[in-house]
Amino acid sequence: MKMPDDFDDHSSLAPTVMMSILAVTAFVAVILVMVLFLNHKPKNSTAASASRPADSAQAVQEASSPVIVYPETDELVGGSDLHPDDFDFWDMYPQETEEPEPAGEPEESQPPEEDPSTDGKHTLVQYADGKEEWVLISPYLPKHEYDFTKLVCQSDLMKYYENGKQTSYVGVDISKFQDYVDFVKVKKAGIDFVMLRVGARGYGTGQLILDEYFLDNIKRATDAGLNVGVYFYSQAISEAEAIEEANMVLRNLGDYKISYPVAYDMELVENDTARTDILTREEKTAIAKAFLDTVAAAGHKTLLYGNKEWLIKEIDMSKLTAYDVWLSQAADIPDYPYRFSMWQYSYEGSVDGITGYVDMNISFVNYSEK
Repeated sequence: MKMPDDFDDHSSLAPTVMMSILAVTAFVAVILVMVLFLNHKPKNSTAASASRPADSAQAVQEASSPVIVYPETDELVGGSDLHPDDFDFWDMYPQETEEPEPAGEPEESQPPEEDPSTDGKHTLVQYADGKEEWVLISPYLPKHEYDFTKLVCQSDLMKYYENGKQTSYVGVDISKFQDYVDFVKVKKAGIDFVMLRVGARGYGTGQLILDEYFLDNIKRATDAGLNVGVYFYSQAISEAEAIEEANMVLRNLGDYKISYPVAYDMELVENDTARTDILTREEKTAIAKAFLDTVAAAGHKTLLYGNKEWLIKEIDMSKLTAYDVWLSQAADIPDYPYRFSMWQYSYEGSVDGITGYVDMNISFVNYSEK
């Protein structure tokens, strides 16, 4: 480290500094002279009007910045065929517009759901357990053609009129549960025919049982002048058993010439299990057909008995169209859509000569003449 007394004062530095200052000053002066000279060179009218005396600071600024020359206004207008609209150059550039959102796939228009209760294509099935279902009406099964505005009910007797003439027949169905029946009084009460139960098969044991009143009923009903038909309550679980049931009916008819059909009746057993519960719809159909074919082969008219649930859901009517139908439906107007020839319209009828309630029927066919 040097202390202050070690510092050397070199006097020869001053002349050198002075010479440098003079050289820089002379260089600047030369630059200024050159700038002034260039500014005083001849120019066009536009440049001459812009060249005025300027101080050295302005000259330096102009020397360091580019000079922009604008045309005179008259050069833009005079001698030109341009219109002001020609200077509207904004359309030359694409305008920013909101791009439409990409359209999604068009929604498929769904037809309004039809109400099955009013579309005329469905019928309501009410099941034994209280459930209900709207079932599509088959276009392949024959439909009935009755006009139910022509039905007239008088004293529990349902009648059908066409052109002011009665074209129907009133009947009752009888079994041991009606006990003794006075068929003469029944005839006088306006009853045209009776359907007598021949017998049944036990829904538990499978045993064939002859109705204990049948033989007496068929004799006395025939003697009273009533048209007679019969039915059998089936619990067959095979076609062989169905044929066995039909042969039992034929044997017990004996020599009686009945004028109304032999009806096959298989139905659901309420509040208990039955041997027929194991059967499929196809099996029930085949069993019914076996019974009816056997009866028809013996020369008798046939009927297939059932309520709306049974006829629509439990058997296949498309395979049984050769047989007339005996519809069981307690109602003012039946709503079974397919063809039927007999209708059991009440389970609580009252007829003179019969103790207690009796099932009431109307036949749209005069089987005694068929």
